[in-house]
Amino acid sequence: MPADEYLTPTETYGPYVTLARAHWAALARERGTSLDDATLAKLRGLGDPTDLAEVEEVYLPLTQLIMLYYERTGALFTDSHEFLGLGGRPTPFIIGVAGSVAVGKSTTSRLLRELLSRSPGSPKVDLVTTDGFLYPNEVLEQHGLMGRKGFPESYNRKALLQFVMDVKSGAEEVTAPVYSHLYYDIQPGQVTRVRRPDILVIEGLNVLQPARRRADQTTGLAVSDFFDFSVYVDAAERDVRNWYVERFLQLRQTAFRDPASYFTRYGDLTPEQAVVMAGDIWDTVNGPNLSLNIKPTRGRATAILRKGANHQVTFVRIRKI
Repeated sequence: MPADEYLTPTETYGPYVTLARAHWAALARERGTSLDDATLAKLRGLGDPTDLAEVEEVYLPLTQLIMLYYERTGALFTDSHEFLGLGGRPTPFIIGVAGSVAVGKSTTSRLLRELLSRSPGSPKVDLVTTDGFLYPNEVLEQHGLMGRKGFPESYNRKALLQFVMDVKSGAEEVTAPVYSHLYYDIQPGQVTRVRRPDILVIEGLNVLQPARRRADQTTGLAVSDFFDFSVYVDAAERDVRNWYVERFLQLRQTAFRDPASYFTRYGDLTPEQAVVMAGDIWDTVNGPNLSLNIKPTRGRATAILRKGANHQVTFVRIRKI
């Protein structure tokens, strides 16, 4: 699709309104953020160049829009429960963040958690990644799925769905398994506890996947059915591939040199060998997963952040109401 097609301030037809970055940034120009460089450095993913200007121009307007949805959803809860003669307090507002490996969705998720928690009223915001719902390596190996880690079938989707349903139902405490990127596996006995936050951010490759069709052609529920807002972090595949290779090279100099790392064997690769290895992993695993499973869910998002080759957001698409 030609780039200029994205840069119109509004669209007459179609499900989205598209805003060029300058237009989008102007929406929050009158309000600053208290985020400083030191805090931002802790929130950025490896190799992610997001700076304070990006926070001000992209993530602050997004946070403000999400807060509008949050406030209106709370008001709807109050009004509908009053109409029905019911009591109780609002259940957590859930935000899904999706996108490819290496596109920057982790940075986006952490920024949203930080900025939302600093919003008026200081809502309690938690963040959970779906990595914790990957099957343990032992199970993946038994089913021949180690080479498809990150594909939908490598996740315990039933457990993930139950987790989100429990959160949305207002359970006092819900737990999620913990995944270690260093060990490349689920950590036995470790859990993340979610105790009735006001807002929960759920980050994952496939969180916007629709429900699977059963053998009898019926469909059940999907995780995304419980989202109140969702974000898809988007970029051209060639750019994401480049970012993945760059990140692999950085990990080769850092985490891969840790003797405890699952990927320690990559630490001794020459730069040339590392580029070839990273490219092969992308072309056989991450690229196909993006094309077949992740990118097709983009049109299900409430907001799409489109990045350019420099990793900066160039335009934003917001689903019309």
